[in-house]
Amino acid sequence: MTVVYPRKTHSGMNARDILKQVVRDREIHWITLNRYRYNEQRSCKDLTNLIELINGQPPELARDLSRHVSDEARHALWLTELLVELGADIGTPPGISYIDEFERLIDQQTYQQEGRLEDGVIAALASINVTEKRGCEYFAAHLHALKDAPQTPENIKIRDTIARIFPEEVGHVRWGNRWLAQMAKKSPQHKEKVERAKRQYAAIEQAAYEAGMDIMAGAELRRLNNLLEVADTMPLWERPQYLMERLPETLLSPELQLTRLNVAQRAWERDPQIFMEKFVPMFLNGLKR
Repeated sequence: MTVVYPRKTHSGMNARDILKQVVRDREIHWITLNRYRYNEQRSCKDLTNLIELINGQPPELARDLSRHVSDEARHALWLTELLVELGADIGTPPGISYIDEFERLIDQQTYQQEGRLEDGVIAALASINVTEKRGCEYFAAHLHALKDAPQTPENIKIRDTIARIFPEEVGHVRWGNRWLAQMAKKSPQHKEKVERAKRQYAAIEQAAYEAGMDIMAGAELRRLNNLLEVADTMPLWERPQYLMERLPETLLSPELQLTRLNVAQRAWERDPQIFMEKFVPMFLNGLKR
């Protein structure tokens, strides 16, 4: 079976590069932790929706998904307690939401058609698997960055919390791999469906991830390229409608423009000179990608 791993961004940065910078800035560090909390919290709702969709069949999957919900809720609690103790904000994180963008790119209507329940379950398992891999990549990079950061009481508390979560997230990836392999063994047709779902959701996850990371000039065209990559994983007859429904928001995203303005404003308020010398050239450099 195909093994799918998270890819770097268009800028060539990987999770370690990003987290190395994150832990140096207290404000960004806390926002990142709050994004972890928000994602864990939201995943509980998405997993619960899947449990209701399968309606108890197969029972083993319903049981495993219920355990998964319990784990994610516990992770959200640990992160919430950490952020409250640090005095950090636990409201909806600023910027483009990874989960919202992920869900926008999913073709959910296709799997709601009669007789497509099993296809929907395969898609959901592939979706969970690829997002859990991204989470593991980030938690591992975060722990690595904290080893090299000043060993302040605050950083030690953050490291200990992430270290509690990380092994369980690794277990979720292994669980997803097992279920996808089990589905693929049913028949050659099932194997083909699993492989297609893994390719499709890897492309969707990459597009959602980069949408939240890339606010530089030219981001709209890079978002369009990622959308086309997602469409390429679909049957030819499904592509036109998929693209037509998502092209407007991809090219004219209000969230992208608002995030740009907020980031620029914060950078200016911090240091106008650095804003002109570093932020503006960095923003315009996006056109070269």
